[in-house]
Amino acid sequence: MHFDSIVNAIGNGLAEFRFQDFLDILIIAFLVYKIIDVSINTRAHQLLKGFAVLLIIMFLSTLFNLYTISYLLNTLLVSGIVIVAVLFQPELRRALAHLGRFKFNIGAHSEAEGSEIVSELVSSLIKLSKRKVGALIVIERETKLDEYLPTGTSVDARISGALVENIFEPNTPLHDGAVIVREGRIYYAACVLPLFNDPSISRELGTRHRAALGISSVSDCLTLVVSEETGVISYAENGKLVRYVDKAALTERLEAEFIVKEPEKPLSSFMKRWNKNDRK
Repeated sequence: MHFDSIVNAIGNGLAEFRFQDFLDILIIAFLVYKIIDVSINTRAHQLLKGFAVLLIIMFLSTLFNLYTISYLLNTLLVSGIVIVAVLFQPELRRALAHLGRFKFNIGAHSEAEGSEIVSELVSSLIKLSKRKVGALIVIERETKLDEYLPTGTSVDARISGALVENIFEPNTPLHDGAVIVREGRIYYAACVLPLFNDPSISRELGTRHRAALGISSVSDCLTLVVSEETGVISYAENGKLVRYVDKAALTERLEAEFIVKEPEKPLSSFMKRWNKNDRK
């Protein structure tokens, strides 16, 4: 009889199902997916798995009328929200910042200006890599990094390979810290960034890589790293690190950031196709 009542309840619910209900479920599913995606490889991921187990136990205890277990779990969850907010403040901040991000192209640069910036950055990073000189460059996007500027030194100069190499030259005043690039210019240098403190991170990654992961996990920036120990070039984005980036991949990644290609005019496109057909 109990099973029949459950079936009848499900049937009645489906009969009254509205489009708004479908939209409601879709939004909740998307939010849950984003929370899980952001929490992967963090302490919060284990917490979410434990929370899912508790929800399953609560459902079963309600289904089978286990009142004592239901009461204890409800009490635990209510007090646990405050504890979680305190213990997992960095993860919650990172998750909320990630949900508020939008895809943003940092440059209102023409193709020529963007190509020059990319060429200078790639050239300097390749040279620093060959010499095994450590470097950390943060390319700011929509989320401003003003809170880290007081830790560094104002530069506000056009990007050039010589300047980048000079900043990160060992035993110079600005070499130890991060360069922040804003609107296609070297805005600040020698900035101190937050470190990524996840215990699962590889021990071979040094302070620069941890700083790159740290700043990319709390903002929407793109961060470039040159390892002082190996000369390997990497980049961090959305709290994830991509290592062993070669010149071609680095160029392609930076072109996607700095170059806004001008739309091709219809007449120009037609003339190109006409000339192509003539050659045939």
